[in-house]
Amino acid sequence: MIQTLLADAIARAVADAQAAGAVPHFEMPPVELSRPKVPEHGDWSSQIALAAAKRAGMKPRDLANEIAGRMAEMKEIAAVEVAGPGFLNFRLSHATLTGIVGEVQEAGANWGRSRTEPAERVQVEFVSANPTGPLHLGHGRWAVVGDAIATLLEATGHRVEREFYINDFGNQMQLFGESLRARYLQENGRDADVPEGGYQGAYMRELAQELLRERGAELADAGADVFREIGRDHMLTHQRAVLERIGVRFDVWFSETELHRAGDVTHGIEQVKQHGHVYEADGAVWLRTTDFGDDKDRVIVRESGEPTYFAADIAYYLSKKSRGFDRLIYLWGADHHGYVARVRAAIQCLGDDPGTVEFLIGQLVNLKRSGQPVRMSKRTGELVTFEELVDEVGSDATRYTLLRQLSIDTPLDFDIDLVVQRSQDNPVFYVQYAHARICSIIGYARDQGVESAPVANVDLERLSHPSELELVRKIGALPDVVATAGRMRAPHRLTNFAEELAGLFHAFYRDCRVVTDDGSLTQARLHLSISTKITLANVLAFLGVTAPERM
Repeated sequence: MIQTLLADAIARAVADAQAAGAVPHFEMPPVELSRPKVPEHGDWSSQIALAAAKRAGMKPRDLANEIAGRMAEMKEIAAVEVAGPGFLNFRLSHATLTGIVGEVQEAGANWGRSRTEPAERVQVEFVSANPTGPLHLGHGRWAVVGDAIATLLEATGHRVEREFYINDFGNQMQLFGESLRARYLQENGRDADVPEGGYQGAYMRELAQELLRERGAELADAGADVFREIGRDHMLTHQRAVLERIGVRFDVWFSETELHRAGDVTHGIEQVKQHGHVYEADGAVWLRTTDFGDDKDRVIVRESGEPTYFAADIAYYLSKKSRGFDRLIYLWGADHHGYVARVRAAIQCLGDDPGTVEFLIGQLVNLKRSGQPVRMSKRTGELVTFEELVDEVGSDATRYTLLRQLSIDTPLDFDIDLVVQRSQDNPVFYVQYAHARICSIIGYARDQGVESAPVANVDLERLSHPSELELVRKIGALPDVVATAGRMRAPHRLTNFAEELAGLFHAFYRDCRVVTDDGSLTQARLHLSISTKITLANVLAFLGVTAPERM
């Protein structure tokens, strides 16, 4: 990794200066590096001298000069310049830069993976839809983002478990059972009314018809509880199948009902009572969450003696904690925005560190066609489901488009017509086409009798055109981009990287003929193409998108 290489080189330079007595001993702050906006300023830049000057008791420019003088002697560095009040600008040696091509091929499918921070056992909980209906577009967005975050965490050395929390307890499930029973009886030719406020969607009629095909009339005398359980299982099976179509698979499907049956909710209430933040008022039991920043205290046991949903949230947190995770990541829908403060407060009421728990809020998706809103399904005349979107645009385009947004906490506009275009205006097509084009170039070389030599035998320093070197620099940045995207829970950084890499490859292809009469140069450019192909394929794999060889 270029940034890691430079950070290590800076640390060595400071240590050498300290050993020589030129710089006092001090604790180094983290070294941060960035690409200069102006290419003439070098390959990378750092403000480390400004960040460390106070600790060192030196002027920033003096410290920068000490670092620069020692780094100039390192073989990896071609030049170091001190600019302004103490900025450090670096140029990598040509051998170091072009050597990245070989590093990529040595790493292969592992290129981009790294261990930049202490490994943790992390649970990512996402989607968590009610088993009362099909997945909507928001569920799909949270599924894709949650899965990508989990993949990025795995790519940076963490052990990750993906969990789906099944909201299968409470009044909405009973209402679902009653609604399905009524639909089933109607489809069986009997009089029955869907209860007020019940589930009326066309999917309920389809589910009732499916039950008739499977079970005939044998459920005619069954109660709502039976239909609730059968309907729950059918909806979960359907949700699981839709998620698997876009490559999202869960390690654990955790049932809220089982949480109650096992007595975990009662146990959770007892746990918070033992920590002294509970009181009784108006016949109910309250948790004093205002002690930890919530805007009001929360009821955990109603006057009726029934636990609240919040009590179940506490029990679920305790279940996660008991399973030995170092970090918990909740990815919730927009309707849970107000829950964050209360759950965080509950964690503190239990005496735990809220810094080990993260809450990400996902906003909904606005579906469009040629810029115009699409709100109704062509099939049913109701809201478009996530499954219908995948049917129309495919898994790759769905996943990639849902991951491009800067923040999951802002609504996303998804234009179907743009996403299905086979043109360079369509980002996913643009990136996948770059990979397919490289495969075509490699095939063309083979047809011309040019096989790639072992990369160790190739003179990669023949790569000297600006388009070649810019492509190499971008390839070399992947491990740092993956590490940053994982640390910031920001998969969109990979879509940005993929599109920039595809653009640089297209520029290289325009400027530099790969198969030439110069055998040595051909081999260098062929291997640059191969390393670009590996990098693109790995980025797409992190995103859960395929890398086609033909388009």
